[in-house]
Amino acid sequence: MLFGRVKPLDAILATAEKRGLHRSLGAFQLTMLGVGAVIGTGIFVLTSEAAQKAGPGMMISFIIAGFVCAVAALCYSELASMVPVAGSAYTYTYAVMGELLAWMVGWALILEYAVGASAVAVGWSGYMVGQLRNLLGIEVPMEWVNGPSAGGYINLPAVVISGLVTWLLVIGTTESARVNAILVCIKVAALTLFIALSLPVMNMDHFVPLMPTGFSGVAGAAASIFFAYVGFDAVSTAAEETKNPQRNVPIGLIASLGFCTIFYLLVSAGAIGSPLGAQPVRDAAGTLLSPGTSELADRCRAIVAGGALEPLSCSREALAHVLRTIGWVQIGNLIGLAATLALPSVVLMMMFGQTRVFFTMARDGLLPTKLAAIHPKYRTPHVVTIVTGIATTLAAAFLPVGKLADYSNSGTLFAFLMVAVSVLVLRKTDPTRKRPFRTPLIWIVAPAAIIGCLYLYFSLPLLAILVLPGWGVIGLLIYFGYSRSRSYVGRGITDVVDDAAMQPEVAKPLH
Repeated sequence: MLFGRVKPLDAILATAEKRGLHRSLGAFQLTMLGVGAVIGTGIFVLTSEAAQKAGPGMMISFIIAGFVCAVAALCYSELASMVPVAGSAYTYTYAVMGELLAWMVGWALILEYAVGASAVAVGWSGYMVGQLRNLLGIEVPMEWVNGPSAGGYINLPAVVISGLVTWLLVIGTTESARVNAILVCIKVAALTLFIALSLPVMNMDHFVPLMPTGFSGVAGAAASIFFAYVGFDAVSTAAEETKNPQRNVPIGLIASLGFCTIFYLLVSAGAIGSPLGAQPVRDAAGTLLSPGTSELADRCRAIVAGGALEPLSCSREALAHVLRTIGWVQIGNLIGLAATLALPSVVLMMMFGQTRVFFTMARDGLLPTKLAAIHPKYRTPHVVTIVTGIATTLAAAFLPVGKLADYSNSGTLFAFLMVAVSVLVLRKTDPTRKRPFRTPLIWIVAPAAIIGCLYLYFSLPLLAILVLPGWGVIGLLIYFGYSRSRSYVGRGITDVVDDAAMQPEVAKPLH
C-alpha cells in the first residue's frame, strides 16, 4: 500500500465476476475496436498542427509518440491480462498503488476521454465544413466554425455532433461490432488511397530542412501528435466484455497500435512530399505562428488571397486538401467524406469510454450511485452520459482542436505513467501471481514508458502542462470532501450486488 487503501486484485476480480459484463469480443474485434478508436482526428486533422510545429520533422514526432505508446502498451498488456475488468488504468492503479492515486488516474482519464471527444468533434467540424463547401457549394461563415481564440464566436458543427452523439448514447442507439468494423474499413481504405496517390508524386526536396524549428519543435509536435495514438487503451476498457481476455487483450492492444503506427508514417510522408510541403507558416517578420491562433488564421487567409495554395499547416482538412492539390479533387472530396462519416464513431467511443470509467468508480463508491443510474426505458447510464455530453459540447464549442488535444494528452500521459509504475510495483509486491502476458524486458520497457511520458508531458505547451495539476487539485477536493468517506473499500464493503444502480445494465455493451 503506497497511497491509501488498496482494493486487492482478488476482490476486483470477484466483483467483476458477480456483476460483470457479457463476454463476447475476440482478438479481431478488439483490434478493430482499437483501430477504430485510434484512427481519427489525430491523423486526419492534427497532421497540419504537427506541420506547423515541426515541419517535415513531424515524421520523427510520429516515431517518438509511437514509441512511448508502444512501451506503454506492453505494460498495459500485462495488467489487462491479469485484471480483465472494466476501468482500465484506474482499476490497475487501485489494485497496486492505492485508492488516492487510483482516484487521480480516474480523474485524469476524464481529460483523456471527455476532452478528447471534444477535440475529435472539432476535427470533424473542419471536414464537415469542407464537405459543405466542396460538394454542396455552401460556405459556412468562419465566425461560426471557430472559437474565440481563432477569431470566431462558436464552433456550431462541433456542438451539433457532440449533442447528437450524447443523444444517441442516452437512447441506447449504439454501434455494433459489425458497424464498427465497417467504419474502420472506411477509414483504413481512405488512408490507403491517400498513400497510394500521394507517395508516387512525393518530392524529396520538401523534406529539407527536416527540422526547421529544431528538435524542440519536433518534441512539441510529438507531444501534440501523441493524440493520434490515444484510444488504443480503449481496448483495455473492454476487457470485461472479452472472451479469453488474458490472450485477446494483449493482442488487441499491440496489434492495433502497430497497425496504426505504420499507417501514420506512410501518410505523413505523403503529406510532406506533396506540392504543399510541410514547412511552418511564419509572419512577415519570420516569426513562427502558434497553431489555433487568430494570427495564424489571418496569415493563412492572406496567403490564399494572394493566389498561393493554402499551406498544409493552415488546412482544417489536411489529407483531403493534399489530394486536391495534386489533381485528385474528387478523390480528395471522398477522403473528406470518409473522415466526415467515420470521425463521429471516435467521438462515440471516447464518450462511451468515459462512462465505463465513471461506472467503475461508482461501483467502488467513489462517485454517487445516482450518477450511474439507469434510464427506466433505455437502460443506459443517462445521467453521467448527459453530464459528459454537456462538458464535451462546451469544450468543443469554444476551444480549437490543438489546445483540446494537448489538454487531453496531459491526462492520458499521467494515466500511462501510472500503468507503467503499477507494473513495476506489482512485480515486486506480488511476483508469484499468474501473469498470462509478461511484459518483456520489464526493467527497461516500464522505465522507458515512464521517462517517455514525462518527456512528452513537459514538451506540451505551458498551459496544457498546468491543466493537469489544476484539474488534479479539483479532483483532490472532491475526493477528500466526498469520495474518501463513501468508498466501499474504506467502509469495508465488499459486496454491493443488491445496489440496483450497480447492475450490469448500467454499462450496456456497445457490441
